[in-house]
Amino acid sequence: MKVSFNGFGENTATFEIQGTVTAGTPVMVTANGKVAAANGAFCGVCTNVRNGYAAVQMTGYATIPYTSQPSVGYSKLSAASGKITADNENGREYLVIDVDTTAKTAGIML
Repeated sequence: MKVSFNGFGENTATFEIQGTVTAGTPVMVTANGKVAAANGAFCGVCTNVRNGYAAVQMTGYATIPYTSQPSVGYSKLSAASGKITADNENGREYLVIDVDTTAKTAGIML
C-alpha cells in the first residue's frame, strides 16, 4: 500500500485481562474494567499485554487477521479465535479500508 493510516485517531485504554489475551487480537469487555478475547462483537484490538493487563486500541486504524474476507467499505464484522470475520447478522459495522488477501488481514477503522 502506498499510503499509511497508522496513528490516525488512535486511542488506547488499559484493561485487566480475563482469561487469555494476546497482542494483535480483537477483544470484548466482559466485566467492569476487564477484557477477554472476543467471541462476537469486539470493542478494540489488544496492542500489548503485561502483568495481567492489556493495552486496547479503541479507535483509529488497525490491521487484524481475518477468517472470512470482509469487503472494502462499511462491513459488519465480529470476531472469534483472534480473528475477524464478515458477519451480516451479528456483527458491528466498521469501515474496512484495505484487505490483504495474501496475508489474510484487513485494515479497519475502529
